[in-house]
Amino acid sequence: MQADYLQAQEDIMSKVLDRFLHYVSFDTQSMDDQEQVPSTEKQLALAKALKEELEAMGASQVRMSEHGYVYAVIPATADHPVKSLGFVAHMDTAPAMSGKDVKPRIVERYDGQDLVLNEEKKIVMRVKDFPGMLDCVGKDLIVTDGTTLLGADDKAGVAEIMTMAEFFLSHPEIPHGKICIGFTPDEEVGRGADFFDVEHFGAEAAYTVDGGPVGELEYENFNAASGKVDICGRGVHPGSAKGAMVNALLVGMEFQSMLPAFENPMYTEGYEGFFHLDQMAGDVESAHLEYIIRDHDREAFEKKKALFEEVSRYLNVKYGEGTVLTAVKDSYYNMKEQIEPDHLYLIDTAKEAMKSLDIKPLVSPIRGGTDGARLSYMGLPCPNLSTGGYNFHGRYEFIPVQSLEQMVEVLKKIVTLFEEM
Repeated sequence: MQADYLQAQEDIMSKVLDRFLHYVSFDTQSMDDQEQVPSTEKQLALAKALKEELEAMGASQVRMSEHGYVYAVIPATADHPVKSLGFVAHMDTAPAMSGKDVKPRIVERYDGQDLVLNEEKKIVMRVKDFPGMLDCVGKDLIVTDGTTLLGADDKAGVAEIMTMAEFFLSHPEIPHGKICIGFTPDEEVGRGADFFDVEHFGAEAAYTVDGGPVGELEYENFNAASGKVDICGRGVHPGSAKGAMVNALLVGMEFQSMLPAFENPMYTEGYEGFFHLDQMAGDVESAHLEYIIRDHDREAFEKKKALFEEVSRYLNVKYGEGTVLTAVKDSYYNMKEQIEPDHLYLIDTAKEAMKSLDIKPLVSPIRGGTDGARLSYMGLPCPNLSTGGYNFHGRYEFIPVQSLEQMVEVLKKIVTLFEEM
C-alpha cells in the first residue's frame, strides 16, 4: 500500500512539469487600457482548458464565468470544523513582452555559467546581470529561446495548484478541509480581482501563488496609484516663438524634473516607494505622460499623490491655467492592513509548511501587487506564496523544474496543516 502511494505521488509530481509546459503554449498576454474583462479574448482558451481539466479530474462546482474566471472546489473529506482554504493564480502574462509561440527548453544540471538562449540572435543570460542564477546550480532550468517571455508568472502557480488538486482528488483517504481553487484573467493589468466572486469562491482565507524564488512569502505590498498628465502646449514658428511658444514636451520634462530624483525605481528597494514614468509621448502642441505611484506606507503614499498634484498647480501658475491636467487614480492598497492582526496564522502556517520541507521562509515586502492585495480588501485575506520563478516579464525568465515540484509539496503541506488546526 505504501509503495502504491509513493508511486502515485511520484506520477502526480511528474505532471507539474508537463502541465507547465502545456500551459505556456497558450498565448494569454493581457492588454492595458481595455474596457472588457478579459482584456484579450485569447485568455479564454486557457480558461476553458483548465475548466475541462478540473472536470476530468473530478473536482466539484467547476465553473467558468462570463469574464473568464475559473472556479472549482475539492470538498472536505470529513465533517469537522476546518477553515475552508483557497488557492488563486492568474492565467494572463504581462503586456511587456510577447507570450506567443513560447519555445521552452530544459537546461539539465545547470553549471553556474552564462546561458546562451539564442545563438542566432546572440541572446545570452549572464550571471553578472542575474546573480539569482547561482542559486540554481545543479538544478534543471526551464528557459526561453530569448524571443518571448516564459510565462512562469503565473502559469507556474496554475500548474502547481492543479497538481496539488489532482493529488488530493486522487487520495480521498488523506483528510483535509474544503479546498477552493480560483484562476483569474488580467492580473498583469491590475484587473484580476474586478469580477472575482468572493462569495461563490467559498474560502474563508486563501493564498495567491504568484511570487518568485521558492521560499518567498509576502503579506505586504505597495499602495498603488496611476497618474496621468496631459499638457496643452502652444505651437508657434520657432523663428518667432519668443514669448509665445509653450512646448508641451519641455513642460512634460519640467514636470518630471520636479519630482524627487531618487524616488525612482532605478534607485529604490525594500520599503522605498517611487514615481515611475512609464510612458511619454507628444509634440509641441500636446504631450501625455503616464506614471505609476507606489509606497508601502499609507501616509507617504498620500504625500506622493499630493506632490503630483502640487507640481501640476505650480506649472499652471507658471504657464497658464489649463496647461497641465492631471488625474490620479488609486489601484490597490497594502494588504498588511488586512492581514494584521487577525490573519497572521496564514503566514505562520506557510512558514511551518516550508520549514517542514527544509525550505527557508523569506518574508519580504512585495515591490508590486497581486490579486491578493485587492482580494484582502474584498473580505478574503490572501497573502502571496512563491512559484519558484525568476526574472518575470521578460526574455530572461526561467524556473527550475525542482522549484515547481517543491511548491506542489508546499501547497500540499499547507492543506494538511489546516486540517490539523
